[in-house]
Amino acid sequence: MKHRLSRLINTYTAVIIRHLPRSLVSRTLWLTLLSVILAQGIATTIWYGQSKQRELEGLTSTSTSMALNFASTVKFFQSLPLQYRHIVLDQLRNMGGTRFFVSFNTEEILIDPIPESELKRTAVSTFEEVLKEKLPRQDVIKVEFSRPENLHVLKNDILLSDLPKSWAHYSLQFEPFNPPILVVQIELATDEWLYIAAILPSPHMMLEDEILSAQQVMFIVSITALLMIFTYVMVKRQTRPLKRLAQAANELSLDIEQPPLIEEGATELVTATQAFNRMQMRLRRYIEDREHLFSAISHDLKTPITRLRLRVELIDDERQITKFTQDLDELELMVKGALQCVKDTDIHENVSEVDMTTMLNSIAEQHNIEHEKVSIISGYSVLMFCKPLAMKRCLSNLINNGVKYGECVEVLIKENKHSIDFIIQDEGPGIPESQQERVFEPYVRLASDDEGHGLGMGISKNIIHAHGGDLTLCNRDEKGLEIKISIPKMSHRGG
Repeated sequence: MKHRLSRLINTYTAVIIRHLPRSLVSRTLWLTLLSVILAQGIATTIWYGQSKQRELEGLTSTSTSMALNFASTVKFFQSLPLQYRHIVLDQLRNMGGTRFFVSFNTEEILIDPIPESELKRTAVSTFEEVLKEKLPRQDVIKVEFSRPENLHVLKNDILLSDLPKSWAHYSLQFEPFNPPILVVQIELATDEWLYIAAILPSPHMMLEDEILSAQQVMFIVSITALLMIFTYVMVKRQTRPLKRLAQAANELSLDIEQPPLIEEGATELVTATQAFNRMQMRLRRYIEDREHLFSAISHDLKTPITRLRLRVELIDDERQITKFTQDLDELELMVKGALQCVKDTDIHENVSEVDMTTMLNSIAEQHNIEHEKVSIISGYSVLMFCKPLAMKRCLSNLINNGVKYGECVEVLIKENKHSIDFIIQDEGPGIPESQQERVFEPYVRLASDDEGHGLGMGISKNIIHAHGGDLTLCNRDEKGLEIKISIPKMSHRGG
């Protein structure tokens, strides 16, 4: 049971998180609001339970006290001779200011009751218990609450509003609140009913059973609004350096020559920014050292290769000359290939906005001089931030391979919400699935011809990775190879 409950909670939590907004600010605000609602709900439940218990205890005590007064009033009027009862009632009405409205009626007055509630039931039951205990000889005791505008007095066709103001104004009317009126009717004898009406004293006079008052709701809303505003301002200020850090990370893959980030925000963000600045500086030094290294290797290898070629000419054996020449050609080819690999994946080129449809059409023109071998499918201009020369080199390599081994190439450009996709399809034999990852390795060639060095596919994939994208291969169902390139969109230079 415990494990099932845990899985259920985890499932609901995952659903809530999945449907939350994606930004950190929005998620923080939503979670803060949810926490406030849960906290207020728990606190209100506890407070309501405690206050309700105290209110019921207070109402019971007040009702008991009033019921004892009612019982005393009944006993007082019962002790009077019949001819004096109306005289006393007239004196009380003329004087005003009495706490109860009392009358002797010849019939039971029909009462229009207020809606049922726990407070009403508590008060009515308390009055009935006390009155029955104090007035054991009275068999019929009826207790009810009515609204002032619906209250009948003296007779069933007379309303409270029909009486002179002095008769009931002080005892039963409490404008502008007009609380419900407690009515007790006791049958003293046949066709003789004692009618007593009164208002419960404060704070129980309204018999309201509301969890939160309007003032409490306004207070909670105001506190929640202030908390949300302060949370928004705080999180917004804290996430601004984090957003700049993410932006700088995107720009780093396209341009290593970025100014260092300003170190601000929380301690953790300052530490992360310092680490990023150090990483960027080390990468810049590494790339500079790599360029110097390959330049030095290129310069140092040219001299011994040239010297060896001269010495080969001094050998008399033609067979040995041929072997030495082939070895030197391979060595020179490897050096040039390595240098080309470094040059083609260089990340120092500036990023600019390029019309990719125009770029692809210019590449296609080189192959469509005599016959149309490359077709570009794009109904409109697709603008993208990239390194123009590197991207053109990448697409040229892939299209050239498609024309060379697949004769005809079709290029489709698709602009999605978050990315720009290029789909390159040819009609060649394709690439076996077991070899599709190996073709990206340096010097790996599946073709048997002597053209190329086996570096083009690896260079193309490195260029796409440098732009934050991905390049994948798959064989088409009918015939040929399909290359899919997906590059994330960039709203400005570098990210």
